[in-house]
Amino acid sequence: MKALFIGGTGTISSACSQLALERGIELYLLNRGTSVRPVPEGARVLRGDIRNADEAKRALQDHQFDAVVDWIVYTPDQVQADIDLFRGRTAQYIFISSAAVYQKPPAQLPVTESTPIDNPYWDYARGKIACENALRQAYRDEKFPMTIVRPSHTYDQTKIPLQGGYTQVNRMRQGKPVIVHGDGTSLWTLMHHRDFAKAFVGLLGNVHAIGDAFHITSDEILTWNQIYEIIARAADAQARLVHVPSEVIAAYDPAWGAGLLGDKAHSMIFDNTKIKRAVPDFVAAIPFARGAQEIMAWFDGDPARKVVDARLDQLMDTIVVAQKAALPR
Repeated sequence: MKALFIGGTGTISSACSQLALERGIELYLLNRGTSVRPVPEGARVLRGDIRNADEAKRALQDHQFDAVVDWIVYTPDQVQADIDLFRGRTAQYIFISSAAVYQKPPAQLPVTESTPIDNPYWDYARGKIACENALRQAYRDEKFPMTIVRPSHTYDQTKIPLQGGYTQVNRMRQGKPVIVHGDGTSLWTLMHHRDFAKAFVGLLGNVHAIGDAFHITSDEILTWNQIYEIIARAADAQARLVHVPSEVIAAYDPAWGAGLLGDKAHSMIFDNTKIKRAVPDFVAAIPFARGAQEIMAWFDGDPARKVVDARLDQLMDTIVVAQKAALPR
């Protein structure tokens, strides 16, 4: 199989690139060479900017592919440019959407691929929805061989899955309180990028995936309180949790609030039957407790990685003081 990844060195795609190569796929990466992650050994690099049509055409030359994956598409005009570029050039085009496109709040759990697509709270999710709609139209009109993949919250060792990343761990290690949205009991799932890769690579060249959509998530279900506590244990620290309504957080920081009201504030439990049927050997095997240990080992391995967002740190102090003052005495 011959595949092209546009990107291929990001948080999720890096593990997929590595596994694709291990499974004997002839892998090409089209990117600008700006990622901090190295190109995996064995991948063939085509230098170019996918958002520059002429540059992308020159980089691709006369290559034909069994599968093309664009990891960095966020708007329908970007999708249309990909359709125009890869029409007749690939047997499968995979769009990386997001589980954030699902109805918020969900009317029913668990979420399946037939759950309504509707998120009025978050521009990121609305952009992904518009991209999906454009691809479905292309499939209906011209049988453009698209597949839609919806990751949920996927991480690697370099990503602390909390707002502000290491800023929150630093607060824990200093004995300062950390903010958890709501009462911390909403349900969430976190997926290690190596687990994601096992399902994703199984979709490459999979004829049963053409014209269809799949989410890929872990089956491990955690509350946000548990997520903070797991990270605190891995950091050899204590999680002093302060619970703040998501609407209040949004009033202080609209960008943070959009990601909560449009995604993380809601319990999201996923039925992974469909991806397991398409990729029978897929199982998510890495619990977040182990993933958190990998994360902290990476951050503690180099002081330069321990970046603290001073603005966010101060904002959290402000919110904590206001929240405590609002509580009855």
